[in-house]
Amino acid sequence: MIEGSYQGFDIELREGGIGLLTFGHPERLNAISPGAKRDLSQVMALAQFDDDLRVLVLTGTGKAFVAGVDNQRAQPEPPTLAQAVPIGQRAQVTLYSRLAHLAQEPVRAIRRLDKPTIAAVNGYAVQLGLSIALACDFAVAARSARLGSATLRMAWQPDEGGHWLLVEHLGVKEALDFLLRKRMVDAEEACRLGLVNEVVDDEAVLGRALDLAAELAAGPQVSMRLLKKAIYGAAHLTFDQAGDDIASKSAICEPDGDPADG
Repeated sequence: MIEGSYQGFDIELREGGIGLLTFGHPERLNAISPGAKRDLSQVMALAQFDDDLRVLVLTGTGKAFVAGVDNQRAQPEPPTLAQAVPIGQRAQVTLYSRLAHLAQEPVRAIRRLDKPTIAAVNGYAVQLGLSIALACDFAVAARSARLGSATLRMAWQPDEGGHWLLVEHLGVKEALDFLLRKRMVDAEEACRLGLVNEVVDDEAVLGRALDLAAELAAGPQVSMRLLKKAIYGAAHLTFDQAGDDIASKSAICEPDGDPADG
């Protein structure tokens, strides 16, 4: 259902239910255009209902995973899955709406997908690219990769939701240090901070991500998807609320009978 070419990326469905999404504009360090944002958001919605897809791996071509956004395209982009929204006046309220409803949606859509996602961070992951990597459930980084927000270097905000994701991964004080000091870290430091799960040699990054994808794709899909949602929910629930949530999910995926004593 989702296999094909889109604005800024391609998707290939491999054996075992593994989808490979490859950002494909290395000449722009895979910076994501407005059209690519719309397609990425729509594809995540389609991925939710694609029964052939079990795990999604995201990676880039060339020197970058994704190095921010590309709002400077000189030529109009080809049609995308979702219709473009008119730019309108650049009043603050219009810009607010575009950021809240459009710019943040790709990252939100990746996190909303309840199937496992893996970022194979092959190179620079900056601004939106960092947030995409952090939104994935797992991240494998190439040894030469570098990760950072970089927004404050241009007096911008991490308005794609990057601040929330960094607080989730680092805590408040480390997130402040990372953002206010405009840090760019190498893969080893990113792993130490918990931004990525592991670091491998450059030539091994995609293979390692696909091996992990195969492991996850072989697992019990309904239980894994429910558990993913429960784990993310548990980070923001009380102990009792999290217990109630996991009990309701267990009732869906447990076999017939009473599992209370098992």
